[in-house]
Amino acid sequence: MDGKAPVTDLFAPISFAHGPAMKNRLMLSPLTNLQSHADGSLSDDEFHWLVKRAQGGFGMTMTCAAFVQMQGRGFPGQLGISDDSQLPGLTRLAAAIRREGSLATVQLHHAGVRSPKELNDGLQPVGPSDFAETGARALSHAEVERLIEDFITAAVRAQKAGFDGAEVHGAHGYVVAQFISEEFNQREDEFGGSLENRSRLLFRILDGIRERCGPEFNLGVRLSPERFGQKLSEILEISERLCREGRIDYIDLSLWDAFKEPNEEAYHGSSLLSWFTRLDRRQVRIGAAGKIRGAREALACLQAGADFVAIGRSAILHHDFPQLVRGSSEFQPVRTPVTADYLRSEGLGEKFVEYMRTWPKFVADDSPRSGDS
Repeated sequence: MDGKAPVTDLFAPISFAHGPAMKNRLMLSPLTNLQSHADGSLSDDEFHWLVKRAQGGFGMTMTCAAFVQMQGRGFPGQLGISDDSQLPGLTRLAAAIRREGSLATVQLHHAGVRSPKELNDGLQPVGPSDFAETGARALSHAEVERLIEDFITAAVRAQKAGFDGAEVHGAHGYVVAQFISEEFNQREDEFGGSLENRSRLLFRILDGIRERCGPEFNLGVRLSPERFGQKLSEILEISERLCREGRIDYIDLSLWDAFKEPNEEAYHGSSLLSWFTRLDRRQVRIGAAGKIRGAREALACLQAGADFVAIGRSAILHHDFPQLVRGSSEFQPVRTPVTADYLRSEGLGEKFVEYMRTWPKFVADDSPRSGDS
């Protein structure tokens, strides 16, 4: 990270094959925040949190993972896009984000076997195959077809609400990633076995969204090449096909650390990100997320060949992260832990503040509880 690239590189517009251009290279990562209502309808707290980031200068403002089926909820207070009753809040949100000159995007999500039974009215979680750890059962063939349709319908609903685009959540061990993984997917029909079959769910969803939403709708996929049963070789093969077929506009890579070497020894010698930036991307853009704390790390990702960066932790700490970076190529976020009052001043509601207490050493005024960061 030598910082040789000028900070202005982060503020060059970026065009996509479909939909409007993004005014800069800084995207708000889709961040779990637990702030919406039990039925998935948008709360004022979640509205305020997201719109404040659009006001802060992000080129794309993406929602948290929004569930496409009630049975697929992964978190309490999760935003929903599974029913037309959720449209009023979604429409209000999309309009407010776009008024700030930021692209408005919904992330489409289903937790699969990781969907807590107690959260979903006692319904048994479902996924590609039975999963004893959570008591999940395998989806029937008809249910897989229904799942595909519900992802597509959710994207249509996003477009109706006025969003510029949608991102399919294919990372972090949720349902799309579960189908891709040999570890989770033991099916013997056309959705299991070979990588072509295991990725069929993803490609069917993307084909359907592109067909039903048309050429003006921006479409991305979030992928993670490690953890949760994912193999780098297979995610690279999927990414290569995504680039070749050109139905999507970008691949949002969730790497946990954008600068690390791959876990798999066969891929050592280059950064995890570089294995993707060397692909023949054609018109598909590559974004990176993972320990991109400040201006230097963001610029280093562009130097490594990424087209844009997704900001998570630092966007929680600074709603105006893009403006702060524009002001200084050496900008680094405030050190944690920070107080709950500081987070409230940055637009986090009470439920979000409580959730942040589960991130180790993030909130200063209480002892952190165990949880993922």
